Parts: sequence; structure tokens; C-alpha cells
Amino acid sequence: MDTPLADRIRPKILDDIAGQHHLLDKDRPLRRIIESGKIPNMVFYGPSGVGKTTLASIIARQTNKTLRKLNGTTATTADIRGIVEELSGFSGVNGILLYLDEIQYFNKKQQQTLLEFIENGSITLIASTTENPYFYVYSAILSRSTVFEFKALDKDDVAAAVRRTLKILGEETGEEIDISESSIEHIAYACGGDVRKAVNAIELSILSSPLDGNKRVVSYETVQQLTQKSAVKYDREGDEHYDLLSAFQKSMRGSDPDAAVHYLARILAADDLPSACRRLMVCACEDVGLANPQIIPIVKAAVDAAMMVGLPEARIPLADAVVLVALSPKSNSAYMAINKAMADVQEGKGGGFPRQLQNKHYDGDDVKNKGQHYIYPHDYPDHWVYQQYLPDSLMGTVYYEPGENKNEQAYREYWRRIKKKS
Repeated sequence: MDTPLADRIRPKILDDIAGQHHLLDKDRPLRRIIESGKIPNMVFYGPSGVGKTTLASIIARQTNKTLRKLNGTTATTADIRGIVEELSGFSGVNGILLYLDEIQYFNKKQQQTLLEFIENGSITLIASTTENPYFYVYSAILSRSTVFEFKALDKDDVAAAVRRTLKILGEETGEEIDISESSIEHIAYACGGDVRKAVNAIELSILSSPLDGNKRVVSYETVQQLTQKSAVKYDREGDEHYDLLSAFQKSMRGSDPDAAVHYLARILAADDLPSACRRLMVCACEDVGLANPQIIPIVKAAVDAAMMVGLPEARIPLADAVVLVALSPKSNSAYMAINKAMADVQEGKGGGFPRQLQNKHYDGDDVKNKGQHYIYPHDYPDHWVYQQYLPDSLMGTVYYEPGENKNEQAYREYWRRIKKKS
């Protein structure tokens, strides 16, 4: 009973793993690979508590390989050499499956130590990481591995894992556990797709509930107290942080105020006010832009108010601004224009300036047509007159294309009208 509950209830067969249907359903490639018994080197990428370690254990069992586990935060090169030395012994007969958790913490030298042995097949590597492996795992390892992405479990899959946990606990203790379906669903929702967190929550809920004869009654209030805020914490340097901010901005861009407010609530529940304000301002400029240009100072005022009053009151002006951005007409025309212009600049296009735009009032002997020749637009009807503004090498380049919204169409008609007069 000293073994942690999460290890005691760990599934022993593929069908008992919660979720990951995109990887482990019977018609999926990873399921077929595992059942073939020919296991390649793999990288499991995804959040904590979603079955990466469990699946590695099942693979080792089904292929009769010796399972060895290392954690990138604590393991050393000597630990790797120790595993390599086992290859000549009894444990290396069918090969060794090395499960390397948190591989992103292994340095280049440590990862290179593995290369010879994973290439010749004497060690099968299953590395796991909560960070994007294409950013954090060295290319030499990635090129010899297949990456599989694990996803946070949905509420129904976590609830199924909670019920399985309750069954096993009841069998271990011989007690009847009385817990409502609403309590199970609350745990499943509040633990944010993390089965390990859900298992710990149910264990704590049972331990803190009174025993009445042979029955332990777990109240909904107890469950609430032990699971509050567990779903909203996230690592501000990790992928989940950026996924949340991405979902927030994309929901505003997609004109869905309900989703946008939901993700705002999750960001604020994690006390990350600066990120919420920054993404909100970016979205107002990038995605609404010229379709409703007045929104930029409005959102800036809401952000200033939020930063001034702080949380929890900051949620009010931010919610106003988020709903406004979500429901505003959208245009990314200016955003696209500056991106095109930046691309040309980075490619070295467009050096120099038309003579009439330069800030000098004399010419060298090599200039035949001396003089600046700048034409002052305000001296002409509609305050416009034709003259060259782009550098010679970019003459005729178009960066800005008006959007279809009424504001930009009005600008377009104005532009057409005054140009016809020239």
C-alpha cells in the first residue's frame, strides 16, 4: 500500500488506457506498431498525466523488453552507461526499452551518448516531454525517432478513469465508497485532462471523508475544496501557456465572444494579467484594424484601466474589450501590408530614396537635374498630387489591399476619386 495510488492503478493493457483514441484505437498506426512487436524509437509529446509513462510500460511488457526509466532532470551520463552495461547481461537478452522522461533537460552530450545504441537497436528509446520536441530535443535524436503527440483527456475519459480508480480502491480497502456522479464529473472537469491529478484528487477526497461503518461518504463540498483551481494553473514558460494565449486570440479573431471570454477567464484565473492585456491589444490592431480603427484607443483604455485596478476587478474592463473585439468587423489588411513590406526590406529590396523625399537641398556635380523637386500636397485640391514615393526599384509595388469592410471601401473610393483628378 506504500506504492503511490497512481502507480497501483496504472493500466496493464492498451484498452485500459484512458483517452488517446487518436493514437490507440484499433485502426490507428501507433496501436498497430505496438501490436506488431517491432517498436521504433519514439518521442511522446504532451501534457502531464495523460498516459505517456503508462504506455511505455505496456510496450515493454508486450515486447518482453527490459524496462529502464530515467528522468532528464536527475539522470547523468553515468546512468546511461550503466544501462548500456546491462546489454551484455541477462536483462539485455531481448533488448532494453529506455523510457527517458523530460528529455528536454538532457544536454547534447547526454543525448549523443544514446545515439550509437538506439541506432543499432540494442536500446529502444521512448523519450517523453511536455515541451515541443522540435524546439527542445536535439535533431540527431529526432531524426532517429517518430514523434507522437498525446493530448489532454476530455471530461468523459477522465471520469472513466476516476470510476476505475474508485473500483480499485474499494477492492483494496474492502470499503463501500459513496460518491455522487456530480462529484465524479466535477473532478473530471476540474483536473484539466490530467488523469494523475484526478486520481490524486479522488484519493484525497476519500481520505478526508468520514467512515460510517463500512461505508465512506464523500461529499460534493469535499470534492470541490480539494479540486478548486487545479485546472487553471499552467507553466508560463510551457506549451500549455502558449496554447491558451493562442486559443484566446484566435477566438477573438474568429468572432466568438463566448470562447474568447472563456479563455480570458482561464488566463486571469492563473493571475497572468500582462499576457491577457498584450494579446488583447495585438488582436485589436492585427485582426480588427482598419475595419474599426476607433477600437484601438478603446482597447488601450480598457487595458490601462485593467492594469491600474489589478485583479480581480481587471476582469471587468478586459471583458468589455474582449467582447468588443470579438464582435467587431475584421480586417488584417494593414497587418498584411507591413508583413509584405518587412519581407522586402529583409531581402534587401528598395534601397535609396526618391530625390524629392530626401532631407537635403543640394546636389553633386553628377546630378543633371538639380533641385529637390518636392511637391507639397496641401497646395493641391484634395491635398493630393501625384509624385513618386517608393524607391525606384519598388515602383509599382502594392503592399496594401483594402479590405471589404465599409471603412476601407470608403477609403478606397476616396482614393480612386482623387486620383482621377490628377
